[in-house]
Amino acid sequence: MRVLIATVTAGAGHLQAASALEEAWRAMRPRDSVEKLDVLDFTSRLYRKLYIESYVALVEHAPELWAHVFKRTDDPERIRKLARLRRAWSQITTSRFVTHLQKLRPEVMICTHYMPSEIISAVKDEMKRPPFTSTVVTDFEAHALWMQPGVDLYFVAAEETKARLVARGLSKERVVVTGIPVSGRFANVGDRAEIRKCLGLRDDLPVLLVLGGGFGMGPVEEILHELNKVSILMQVMVVCGRNEELRREVAVIDCKHPTRVYGFVTNMQELMAASDLVITKPGGLTSSEALALGKPIFVLNPIPGQEAANSDFLLEYGAATKANRLEDLPFRLEKLLGSSKLDEMARIAAQLGRPHAARDICKEILRRVNEPEIPKPKRQIPEKSQTSGFQDAAPTR
Repeated sequence: MRVLIATVTAGAGHLQAASALEEAWRAMRPRDSVEKLDVLDFTSRLYRKLYIESYVALVEHAPELWAHVFKRTDDPERIRKLARLRRAWSQITTSRFVTHLQKLRPEVMICTHYMPSEIISAVKDEMKRPPFTSTVVTDFEAHALWMQPGVDLYFVAAEETKARLVARGLSKERVVVTGIPVSGRFANVGDRAEIRKCLGLRDDLPVLLVLGGGFGMGPVEEILHELNKVSILMQVMVVCGRNEELRREVAVIDCKHPTRVYGFVTNMQELMAASDLVITKPGGLTSSEALALGKPIFVLNPIPGQEAANSDFLLEYGAATKANRLEDLPFRLEKLLGSSKLDEMARIAAQLGRPHAARDICKEILRRVNEPEIPKPKRQIPEKSQTSGFQDAAPTR
């Protein structure tokens, strides 16, 4: 079977979800032809640069503007009206990807970003043997842009996510709750005490993991300065992602607590497994990785839109706590560390975690391909917009 896993570099989460699905599919069916690609690799350098950097600049320097754009576009009726223009633009800017798609002729296509599902929706009717197309929503709510007429099946994080899509017109049979796919490494981590020993961490002190995301955004330096005010002795691990400048700046901070600073890491599952609490922006993938390991989350400065919605989900269930101001961090941590509340948050996180989501998605796709049970979707996005109990959702991590 020829399988195409298509994603887009717009936050690290989409790429990580695609990698987790590739890993799971190859483990299940090693003889299949599996290709994972970034649609932006088929565009001009200028377009790729603008696409990535404009998103990063917006969420980092103008989050209120991003929130406005996000909210205004989260409307199926507005998306339906703009669909023809958007797809025409996509075909122009990604014509090389369309050509590659036609040459590859995949039998299965899995999208972890709305752009490839939008492109396949524009050309699917022209293909002699169009692929069975599924979309994996990488946040706890689904923005209207995820809803594309060429998608046969949607995979979502939670029942609430499914309810939102169904309320907006999708049939229940086309939306499957699996969780957000994470690497299989998060399902089989090993003994925490042994991992701490390997990482050079003491086993008698709490461990905090501070994450800056794949792009190294967020107030990481400010967090460390606030942690210096915490009287409880603890150990701190900081991951700066691909932001080398941030890593250098953080490395020279005089920290009161034993602190280890990392750049981009490939052993996130070990760092999370060794920690008692993860301080992070609540991206869909990062949150899902923490939940898969039963790790409570401390939310700081979520991006308006998708991360705000993720934060609401985690807070509602009790797997996370949140501080709206950095200066509140020391007081909140001193109340939390070593308390029964932290243990309860960890228990809830473990209940919400879905470490086998990637495998479950692959299994369900194979079942649907081999035993078709759902009608082909109509070639339009539902015209009437409805909403579920949550306010925001998003296409990025």
